[in-house]
Amino acid sequence: MVVPTWVGRDAFACRKAEQLAQWGYTALAVDLYGEAKVGQTPEESSALMKGLLSDRSLLKDRLWTALEVLKAQPESDPDQVAAIGFCFGGLCVLDLARSGANLQGVISFHGLFHPPVGLPTPPIQAKILILHGFDDPLAPPEEALVLGRELTHRGADWQLHVYSHTMHAFTNPTANDPGFGTLYNPTTDDRSLEVLQAFLREVLK
Repeated sequence: MVVPTWVGRDAFACRKAEQLAQWGYTALAVDLYGEAKVGQTPEESSALMKGLLSDRSLLKDRLWTALEVLKAQPESDPDQVAAIGFCFGGLCVLDLARSGANLQGVISFHGLFHPPVGLPTPPIQAKILILHGFDDPLAPPEEALVLGRELTHRGADWQLHVYSHTMHAFTNPTANDPGFGTLYNPTTDDRSLEVLQAFLREVLK
């Protein structure tokens, strides 16, 4: 299950799903906004994302629905599922784990870390992998420490890989706005893909 950036299910998300398919996995790129909405500008993407960030219960419901759709596919093994998210999608897959969803692993690439407020906190079932840039201004190292304490307190099996000289959106070749904090890093992209493959081999038997 591939959860896109704040832009929505764009070509980047679909390419990631295709890459997973090439590795031999069944993959679904999720349309969280509905009706294939894709932000055409940062302002549009921000508005789409904020609609779900302001209602994390609705976000959870959409994530659970997407998870069930993936599990229902004839090519899928419903007992062997992982969710991968990028940027806003990274927050989404962390929320999926926080909600107690029945899946084997979640992977956050340059995600956002702040937890939902006022929602239940059932046991976390999924193993968690966080791949993050040390120079990411949208979720700086201090927030990673807070996340680590949260996940430890909740008994999760988690790991965090932090990459030097790496900003937000390091997996996206079109990211080129250091002033905003987004910049593609091919070295970190390659390193993170190697860690991803090892994690998937561990959690998906």
